[in-house]
Amino acid sequence: MASTEISTANEKIYESSSDLIIVQNKATVEKLYKALSQGLALETVADLVATDLEYWFHGPPRCHHMMRVLTGESQADSVPFRFEPRSVTPIGGACVIAEGWEGAKAYWVHVWTVKDGVITQFREYFNTWLTVSDLQSPAVNGWDVSTGHRSLSTVWQSMPRDLFRRSLPSLLLAI
Repeated sequence: MASTEISTANEKIYESSSDLIIVQNKATVEKLYKALSQGLALETVADLVATDLEYWFHGPPRCHHMMRVLTGESQADSVPFRFEPRSVTPIGGACVIAEGWEGAKAYWVHVWTVKDGVITQFREYFNTWLTVSDLQSPAVNGWDVSTGHRSLSTVWQSMPRDLFRRSLPSLLLAI
C-alpha cells in the first residue's frame, strides 16, 4: 500500500492511499447531498452519479423520493421530502452510509458505493433498521473454530432511536 501525504491548512496527513480514497468517497456523497439541498442543476448531480446506477430499495412504495430526484423524474426542490443526513459514515474502501430521519414519520438509510469519484450503486432503506456486515474481512478472531465457519463482522448499525416506540423491520446487508 503506497503511503500518501496531503498537506492542507490543517496539515492533514493520511496513513495510506486507501485512507485518502475513503475520505474522497465520503466527500463525494456529501457533495451530492449538498447539491440536492441547494437545488443545484441536475448536471451537477449527473457528474456524481454513474449513468448505469444500480439501485435497490426497501420500504413503502410511495417513498422512492431519492430515486425520483436522481433519475430527473422530480426536481429536488419539488420532492415533498428533504434528505438531510444526520450522519455520513465511510465503511471500508467503497461504501458510504448516510442516515437520517424526519421526526417519527420517516427514518432512512442510504448505502452508496463509490468508484473513482462516481457513485455506482445506491441502496435505499426507508423505515427499516439496518445492520451492515463485512464478509470480506474476518471478524475478531475471524473463524469459529468449533464450526469452521466464518464469523460476520458488523461494521455499521442503525442508531436506535425511540421514534415514538415504533416497530420497524430489520435487515442485514452483507458487503
